[in-house]
Amino acid sequence: MSNATAVPFAGHGAPRATADHGRIAAVPAADADERTRDRVLGAVLEHGPISAAELGDMLGFTPAAVRRHLDHLSRSGVIEVKRVARAGAGAGRPARRYVLSSQGQSTLGNDYLDIARLALKQLQEVAGDEAVRAFAVERFAEMERRYTPEIELAGPDITARAKALSEALSRDGFVASAASIEAKAPLPAALSSVQLCQGHCPIQQLAAQFPVFCDVETEVFARLVGVDVRRLSTLARGGHVCTTHIPTGRLAAAGPQAPQAATASLVEVTNHQQERP
Repeated sequence: MSNATAVPFAGHGAPRATADHGRIAAVPAADADERTRDRVLGAVLEHGPISAAELGDMLGFTPAAVRRHLDHLSRSGVIEVKRVARAGAGAGRPARRYVLSSQGQSTLGNDYLDIARLALKQLQEVAGDEAVRAFAVERFAEMERRYTPEIELAGPDITARAKALSEALSRDGFVASAASIEAKAPLPAALSSVQLCQGHCPIQQLAAQFPVFCDVETEVFARLVGVDVRRLSTLARGGHVCTTHIPTGRLAAAGPQAPQAATASLVEVTNHQQERP
């Protein structure tokens, strides 16, 4: 219901609409719009690339309402349009889908990155690349220690472990999801996989200058799920999400000798190829 609807005043049986009432009602209406835009932005962050129609269905908005909020967020620079070819649609016009922009990513908690970049640059100049890698290893070691017991509870099934990893990452603010991709005949079942996506990276700008952070994180994921994994895209290198390919055609390796991940530089696809499953 609109907050601008006229309401009865004390001592009057009929509704009255006044200029003062209009000004008072404008404040909660603006607040409601802000809350709605936050919901739209959160849905784009978690599910993007996503179409306006999909957002409307997900949030229960009319097409006109969702487009109004998308237009506002686009003008603000926090989301942007990505054109994606329609599956099976031949040479038709690519679909418009919305993703968080670099500016939008930077508003989600990237504090102190300028200081961190300067400190790591000086560390690199004084002690070399290995010192920066050692710093990254130590940063992700705490994550690995916290996640290991939870992922072990998921058992040896790779898909279950990947989903447990996704849930742990989401709790830490990475806005993660895990989508299973089943290989259909005549392809062998061993080609089935999970694509693990992260919609937010709190150190995105830092990792853009020091990609070793992405490499070390990928190695941690490989040890946690117990199989060799491949990093397909990263936010730091211009992707709209970080995507990790996790093969699910075999059991997890037992014990601490899980395979190491391939480095991102060997397997990361270009930005225009990157897409959520």
